[in-house]
Amino acid sequence: MKIILRKDYEFLGGVGEIFEVKDGYARNFLIPNGIAFVATDSNIKSVNEIKKQQGRKLEKQVEDSKSLAGVIEKTSIVIPMKTSEGDKLHGSVTSQMIYDLLISQEVPEFDKRKIVLKEPIKTLGEHEIEVKLHSAVSAHVKVVVHREGEDYTQSADIEQVSETITESTDQPEEELNPGTADTPDDQTSDSVQA
Repeated sequence: MKIILRKDYEFLGGVGEIFEVKDGYARNFLIPNGIAFVATDSNIKSVNEIKKQQGRKLEKQVEDSKSLAGVIEKTSIVIPMKTSEGDKLHGSVTSQMIYDLLISQEVPEFDKRKIVLKEPIKTLGEHEIEVKLHSAVSAHVKVVVHREGEDYTQSADIEQVSETITESTDQPEEELNPGTADTPDDQTSDSVQA
């Protein structure tokens, strides 16, 4: 007997799929439990029409998600947080905070659970946060966490200076002092030969 699934059924397949099953399985289990119905010509036509409608609806969802992703990508969030002496945050930045700030910057509303934050942000600096709007569409928002009471630009300048200092101390000594590339051994060998 040919049947059409009314809902996803893990042992057979997904909604709207057509299967050939044994008569007893269909009559005694699938049809009475509302899992499937008989695949007549009219039922097959209606299921095909429903699939077309769902396809159009899915395309619209993807398109809407892409336009929302474009808006989110252009947005960056600056969050001032209280810190202790070791630049540890008092509290953390949560997905709810990120969502509220996005909405306050006139980003259209969306499901806040779409913000992918594996764990709350507990450090200063820039963080790239993913917003999974659809299975095929995701966006990234830049979240900057800085010390409360400072301008974001001041803390960015301080971080940039500290990064420059760190980079210069990581360089080998020869690069730091290019004039001392000649070793004393080379100078003494020249004076011995003269």
